[in-house]
Amino acid sequence: MRLEWLEDILAVAETGSLAEAAERRHLSPSAFSRRIQLIENYVGVELFDRSRKPVQLHPVAADYRDRMVELAGALRHLRDDLQRGARLSSNRLVLASQHALTAALTPSLIQSIQQRHPQAYVRLRSANLDECFGLLLSGQADIALAYRVPGEEHPIQADFIEAVEIGRDRLIPVLGMNTPAAASDEVGVVAYPADVFFGQVMQRHVLPRLEEGPRYVPRVETALTLAALELAIEGIGIAWVPASLARAAVAEGRVADLSDQLPGCELSVTAVRLAGQGGEICTSIWSHFMGLVAT
Repeated sequence: MRLEWLEDILAVAETGSLAEAAERRHLSPSAFSRRIQLIENYVGVELFDRSRKPVQLHPVAADYRDRMVELAGALRHLRDDLQRGARLSSNRLVLASQHALTAALTPSLIQSIQQRHPQAYVRLRSANLDECFGLLLSGQADIALAYRVPGEEHPIQADFIEAVEIGRDRLIPVLGMNTPAAASDEVGVVAYPADVFFGQVMQRHVLPRLEEGPRYVPRVETALTLAALELAIEGIGIAWVPASLARAAVAEGRVADLSDQLPGCELSVTAVRLAGQGGEICTSIWSHFMGLVAT
């Protein structure tokens, strides 16, 4: 049964008058009477005792009044939820963000998106680099945010991929300020697994540039830059982390930036999407990203 029909029946039951119910339902008395007759024909039951004043539900209908109230409320909630869902869907932007970016740069990016689009509903999915691209290629994300080393080829080479640089960062060496000096020629470091992005960056761009002398010995391995930073703060070893992630800890004196002593690596922050894909908000945000390049 339609929600409006239930509301018609309940309006008569609450007012005791077809005329007053018609006014409440914003219909003329004749149009409202025809609709009540249509409802009764549909259910095959006379719902109202019109011989009594005020008009009352017949006992068989009165027994179901509470159920009709409950059902009408449930249908209203369903309607509202569907409408809300449609609004969220049209304003939704799904970002797949590399873990290191999620903790440092992505929050400010989301803030700028919502300043441009106050109605935007952003779903943030944090993942490693390969998972970010997997979410993008499977249509589960509108835009992927990831680090690259400037000058290196994009990991996905295809005509259906668009990529744009939206910022710069740097992988820097840090160590807890209160870390005691090494008692030997061994220097502890926080290592990344060889199969993750920063592990590959370390292997190709940082470790080969370490000067001969002390031996840099892995003390612990983690794939998470945020964990690497915390391990460095605790003095476990030197960690190479994005400068954006370490900025607050350096400013607060919890870690020292060792960039003047040890090599680092420049990083490019890139946004990636499937060419020509995405809704209105995604298209607008992408145009904004392209504008960043132009400026």
